[in-house]
Amino acid sequence: MYRYDEFDAAFVAGRTAQFADQVRRRLSGELSEDQFRPLRLMNGLYLQLHAYMLRIAVPYGTMNSRQLRKLAHIARTYDRGYGHFTTRQNIQFNWPRLKDVPVILEELGSVEMHSIQTSGNCIRNVTTDQFAGAAADEIIDPRPVAEIIRQWSSLHPEFSYLPRKFKIGMTGSPNDRAAIRFHDIGLQAAVNGAGEIGWEVWVGGGLGRTPMIAKLINSFVPNEHLLAYLESIMRVYNRYGRRDNKFKARIKILVHEEGLESIKGQVEAEFAEVRGGVLTLPQEELHRITEYFAPPAFADRAGDTVDVAYQSIVDPAYGRWLDNNLHAHRVRGYASVTISLKPIGGAPGDATDAQMEAVADLAERYSYDELRVTHEQNLVLPHVAVAELREVYDALVSAGLAEGNNNLITDMICCPGLDFCALANARSIPIAQEISKAFAAPERQKEIGELKIKISGCINACGHHHVGHIGILGVEKKGGELYQITLGGDATEFASVGKILGPGFEADAVPQAIEKLVDVYIAQRLSPEETFVAAYRRLGDAPFKEALYGTV
Repeated sequence: MYRYDEFDAAFVAGRTAQFADQVRRRLSGELSEDQFRPLRLMNGLYLQLHAYMLRIAVPYGTMNSRQLRKLAHIARTYDRGYGHFTTRQNIQFNWPRLKDVPVILEELGSVEMHSIQTSGNCIRNVTTDQFAGAAADEIIDPRPVAEIIRQWSSLHPEFSYLPRKFKIGMTGSPNDRAAIRFHDIGLQAAVNGAGEIGWEVWVGGGLGRTPMIAKLINSFVPNEHLLAYLESIMRVYNRYGRRDNKFKARIKILVHEEGLESIKGQVEAEFAEVRGGVLTLPQEELHRITEYFAPPAFADRAGDTVDVAYQSIVDPAYGRWLDNNLHAHRVRGYASVTISLKPIGGAPGDATDAQMEAVADLAERYSYDELRVTHEQNLVLPHVAVAELREVYDALVSAGLAEGNNNLITDMICCPGLDFCALANARSIPIAQEISKAFAAPERQKEIGELKIKISGCINACGHHHVGHIGILGVEKKGGELYQITLGGDATEFASVGKILGPGFEADAVPQAIEKLVDVYIAQRLSPEETFVAAYRRLGDAPFKEALYGTV
């Protein structure tokens, strides 16, 4: 993984010192909250409902054990003993004291981490497929290019005060596990007719108040010209993005209102000016960065296998974990292991300091000192020998992290909601907890199969409810909390935005409503292999509406 050079270290240290002085002036009263707000946001510090919240970047979702142990230490020393992993492959601490934030940032810098540009109207953390560099279906590891984009976008003098926040997601696989079509810019590895590897560029995706699927603006951009092309898009957006209306300020609105062809024409004109100039990526620089991400020296374990069917008989819990939480590795005899942060009845995405330390130990011992954060609020050990899976599982059981529910109904995305967020209209964590309890039975989860529920506490859609197979949106109505249900969302390469079924439900009625939807699916699916979202696309709204609201 990437290691800071002298420039990186000086850059982060200088920024930390600068922010420490800004915090000092805020605490002394030299800066008002209005003056302090843009400064703290550029350093990932929010003022939430009850306290400050610090968001820490995990670039392209990759960490090592030393970094995770530092996060555990911060949780224990400066917070309330836990952290919350987010859909941006970041971690948030919900209870730091303002006076401690500079010290926290210094501690982060000691392990090559920071919180720069995790908020504000700038280019946020670049996210990738959580199995990048390990997946069997991968065309190219996207992380070296993601690191180059991170360097290019950090404190970019032209793009530090954009019309609105800006998010880039990328995947090196044809199977989109990074939700790239719901990013301001999405990048997907592609191969041209000459066998060269480059990038499809998608633009104008996003969730929030007006969810939109990105449009393909260029089917192939070579690595050497990618920064120039991204800069061309950013310049067009920075020039024409709606600064007069924050609800229409995202690039998705610009693309929608101006039309893709108009935007593409302006981007290509800009690209013609900058292509071949200082933004051309030298091959030696790409090679230098790529060397940081060289694969581990894997031992020869090609003959090692695990009999999942047999293990499911002799130890059903272990069998479920093997069946659901492993992903095919590109090297035979290895697997990528998803560590679920979705225990039955728990708050999705939360991990205690002790659990973080346990995962750090596992990464160091069993995964070549590497781990990942997923955009679905789980963790991943990317390189685990099949022969050592049982040892990893037993350690996860001891840490309370062995839930075998990846991609099942209890593996929900959920934002912090009204329990923490000042923008939220409704609580989301208790809804996730009650649904989780309602579907706790492993046999029931297996019967249902793949089903993604995503929950947001407000229209900003931090819980990605628009792209849930079942989406749940908390809204405020007459001083109370109601929950709208959407069906048919999908964040993969078959991207779709969910459709609202009808009136919202009181909180205590939501689990029963989900039960009814699941019952319709099971009763009308063609076979157990037909997923919920596939069945919905075939059946349409009618049977699901009837189950919830009576005769349509």
